Amino acid sequence: MATIAAAQPFAFEFDPAATALVVIDMQRDFLEPGGFGETLGNDVSLLAPTVPATARLLAAARAAGLMVVHTRESHRPDLSDCPPAKRQRGKCALRIGDAGPMGRILVRGEPGNDIVPALAPLAGEVVIDKPGKGAFYATDLMDRLTAAGITHLIFAGVTTEVCVQTTMREANDRGFDGLLVEECTGSYFPEFKQATLEMIRAQGAIVGWTAGLAAVVAALAGDDE
Repeated sequence: MATIAAAQPFAFEFDPAATALVVIDMQRDFLEPGGFGETLGNDVSLLAPTVPATARLLAAARAAGLMVVHTRESHRPDLSDCPPAKRQRGKCALRIGDAGPMGRILVRGEPGNDIVPALAPLAGEVVIDKPGKGAFYATDLMDRLTAAGITHLIFAGVTTEVCVQTTMREANDRGFDGLLVEECTGSYFPEFKQATLEMIRAQGAIVGWTAGLAAVVAALAGDDE
């Protein structure tokens, strides 16, 4: 067993053999200029620090032999899995499915839908294309985790208050213990990130735990803090 003693609200214990790293939606459409995030009026530079931090976490997880899962919010080219209410929501210059600088917005197979190169999945790592905010909705993620004997999840990704928090809540309802790595998640609204971290770990880890990157990397290396 490994322990992250500095986790909040109390120590997080996990068996690396039964733990997966889940990296949520680190896609060009959300992180790069010209993508969907920017068309919504957001400053994508606020998410930039999450990339090197997540690259460090990925390296540590891979070295420790964790199962690695990447997710992408994406839709079929015919948008048959995108409800009209989702496509029409928001005041943005481009909507899901529209042609943008990096191809059609949030459509599978388009350049903007790719995970940023610095965090590209390796051969054998799981990639989940999800049509909703949560990674368990309308995907085979639960089946994959169950088949691998996973009981604990370490989370990174964007945005903290939307797809990351939704997935953590879904995981909590399905019996997983989850921890969010603080430097490896980001929001276009820093105050939303802080509020989400506090909500996750409130009331004795009602949704899950949070911890700093250094403490997580140390635990993955076998150097419990």
